[in-house]
Amino acid sequence: MEELKEVVEEGSVTEKSTQEKNLETELKEWKDRALRYAAEIENLKKAIKREKEEYFKFALETVFKELLPSIDNLEMALVSCEKSSDIKALKEGVELSLKVLVQTLEKFGLKQFEPAVGEPFHPHFHEALHAEPHHEIPEGGIVRVFQKGYTLHDRVIRPALVCVCQGGPKPKIEESKVEKNSSEENNQDVQE
Repeated sequence: MEELKEVVEEGSVTEKSTQEKNLETELKEWKDRALRYAAEIENLKKAIKREKEEYFKFALETVFKELLPSIDNLEMALVSCEKSSDIKALKEGVELSLKVLVQTLEKFGLKQFEPAVGEPFHPHFHEALHAEPHHEIPEGGIVRVFQKGYTLHDRVIRPALVCVCQGGPKPKIEESKVEKNSSEENNQDVQE
């Protein structure tokens, strides 16, 4: 019986060592996989960073390609200005170049806006340079526009520079009250 006990104990020890070896092998395999995945993730991060840098480096390439004809036209206008004294033709050329330039920028989402005189001041779209009184425009209205504003895909990238009305016109009710009060004072002076 003791012999049988020893054989059973030896068998269980052998099973344990085999299980331990299997577990160690499996553990090594999982560690190896984890290291490989970590290396793959690190390589992927580096590749994404390189692609992102490359993208930002050349993101505006198409915009610049579209702007080159406008630059060429303006350079030709400068050359023709030296050779010719026809200011009207030069003006038309510059106007056409400006039109093409604005159309090109609009293609990429840039839009200009110019507030109208009398329009209410909006701090998200306008920047007030100074304020001045005006007899026809209500207080807070735009008196003058110094520079157009620009939006890029509905986000203001440069507000319009404006002059805002301070004080505004006096209502006609107040004017009639002032006239009435002054005429009453004159009547009192006459009666005394």
